[in-house]
Amino acid sequence: MSAWTEEVLSWREDRLGLTELPSTTRRKNRTAPYRLHRPHLSTAHVPEPAPEPQGTHISRLYPELLALIFERLPVRDRGRAAQVCRAWRDAADRRSVWRGVEAALHLRRPAPVLFASLARRGVRRLQVLSLRRGLRDAVAALPGLESLSLSGCYSVTDAALASAFATELPALRRLDLSLCKQVTDSSLGRIAQSLKNLEELELGGCCNVTDTGLLLIAWGLRKLRRLNLRSCWHVNDDGIAHLCGGGEARGTPELEHLGLQDCQRLTDEALKHAATGLPKLKSINLSFCVAVTDAGLRHLARLPHLEDINLRACDGVSDAGVAHLAESGRLRALDVSFCDKVGDEALSHATLGLSGLRSLSLSACRLTDEGLERVARLSQLETLNIGQCTRVTDRGLRALGEGLRNLKAIDLYGCTCITPQGLDHIVKLPRLSVLNLGLWHVR
Repeated sequence: MSAWTEEVLSWREDRLGLTELPSTTRRKNRTAPYRLHRPHLSTAHVPEPAPEPQGTHISRLYPELLALIFERLPVRDRGRAAQVCRAWRDAADRRSVWRGVEAALHLRRPAPVLFASLARRGVRRLQVLSLRRGLRDAVAALPGLESLSLSGCYSVTDAALASAFATELPALRRLDLSLCKQVTDSSLGRIAQSLKNLEELELGGCCNVTDTGLLLIAWGLRKLRRLNLRSCWHVNDDGIAHLCGGGEARGTPELEHLGLQDCQRLTDEALKHAATGLPKLKSINLSFCVAVTDAGLRHLARLPHLEDINLRACDGVSDAGVAHLAESGRLRALDVSFCDKVGDEALSHATLGLSGLRSLSLSACRLTDEGLERVARLSQLETLNIGQCTRVTDRGLRALGEGLRNLKAIDLYGCTCITPQGLDHIVKLPRLSVLNLGLWHVR
């Protein structure tokens, strides 16, 4: 090799940083390419990984422990925790985290991803706050749905319910359609056909429901335990007869709670049907049923399990009606507020036959201190409402303070004849936690 060649190779090596293979190798592989390298070039700096947290840290907990923590968070925070990272999401999606939670949604459009998430978390209770579209998809995506509330969704129609309940939903136990004013008997027919295991049905304010709808309920919902027909103004005695198995209807023999508030077409005949056809009835709300009289209460007194009856503003009820109810001796709650024919005489019957009362409401009744002295004998009483009884004085409060040692709540709204001296007997009661004194000082 000449001196000039050695000088060129040295210059290339210095400028380019290239190193050739030995000459013997170059001769053997003259036609094959060979790899050059640059050993002196610096490489990019790679940062070292951050050290893992030492000791007990939330990121090192098992998913089972994370789920136990999430179970104790408010519902909104559980959803936020699921967005932190994948580990938290997987832990938050466990069914134990969402057990018993009711999802509250605005259904403005179908949301399959959301419905799939609810199904994965095992959500079984759904409350629809507003509705445009998507009810059918929501019901279909949650086959284990146990409770569905559409209360106040004015846009709910018979067509929407027919689509949502096109197939049977054996898991659904509770349905709330209160204030869905477009719902008619047609929807009740679909409900009776597809929701045969329904136990609670809320129809308060569904003013288009008639006796025909109750006939359909009586045919299909044999397991019904609670029914609310508040302000269903077209319902009359025949509808209640259907529920009680009258005529060709099979009835609802398992019914325990019946709400008939403001059903002003009902008469004593309806109560006669209830006394014979609803043997398991425990509570009934007849407030504002102005056609109900003492004769109807005589029928109700025969029910073996009746414990709670609301007769607020039933103008036809008097002391004699309370006497009929006292014959049963089983009542735990009685409301005869604004029954202006009920007075001290009714309490004479109550102390004899209703010694087990826990709640008594006598607001705006013809009540005096003599009546309160009789009330004081109901030693088990926990709630007493005597608001607007303007003839009650400190004498009556003294009797209550001496006799009602278990009293927890008392309403003295508008009792204008009492003084601070009389109130001293009430505020010293050992278990008292609620005291309403609105307008008591007005003369």
